[in-house]
Amino acid sequence: MSKGYRLTASTGIHKGDREYQQDQVGLLSHPRQPGCVLGIVADGMGGRSGGRKASDQVMMTAKQLFERYSPDHDDAPSLLTQIVHEAHIVIKLTAISSEQEPHSTVAAYLINPGGDCHWVHAGDSRIYHFHSGRLVSRTMDHSYVQTLVERGELTEEEANVHPQSNILMGCLGAEDDPPATHHFIPQLKPGDVLMACSDGVWHYFSPSELGSVLSSLSPREATEFLIEKARSRGRGGGDNLSLVIVKLEPLEA
Repeated sequence: MSKGYRLTASTGIHKGDREYQQDQVGLLSHPRQPGCVLGIVADGMGGRSGGRKASDQVMMTAKQLFERYSPDHDDAPSLLTQIVHEAHIVIKLTAISSEQEPHSTVAAYLINPGGDCHWVHAGDSRIYHFHSGRLVSRTMDHSYVQTLVERGELTEEEANVHPQSNILMGCLGAEDDPPATHHFIPQLKPGDVLMACSDGVWHYFSPSELGSVLSSLSPREATEFLIEKARSRGRGGGDNLSLVIVKLEPLEA
């Protein structure tokens, strides 16, 4: 672990205005490697219990595989791909025995003890990387409106309010194998913040708003603030909300 920072972290989850909680969120510390953590969000879909079953499977798969992971010997991108594909298979198997159609998104980032970071996502749950309040990079949704944005037919702002913004082009449990888009950060730095969240959170904020909240507040305070603000902006129509924030606090000299 780089001596230049310490990790602080927080998770948050809220039912929003939905009848059922289908999101799942986790922050896993490696059982044998201090400084090795996995942050993960899964947004389940499909019937009242189908979505929850799907997001539960994502969490269980991630936990089992992460416990077996060795930062010194194993390849982080391979681990993340394995989480996506194994969870996808398990969700498809649970679908056979249930009447609903369970599906789930996934957004997961893994920080190694050396300070390198890897992430993977499928669907429209997002990961953001900020440094000193500025957006460095984020995931691009596997969604219908994102393809329109990429073709230049919609702006990000228009996509956010598009009536078909909830249509996914890829997720876990669907007929086709899920996309698993990766990203690599060679070295995290003091002042960096990583956040994974479901669309119930990011839908209500611009990247600059998120950056200023995450840089000025502790992860716990930021989690509470973002949930509260998204709830009020949802005006009674808000989705389930889940987020996991890891902040690299500079060590005091």
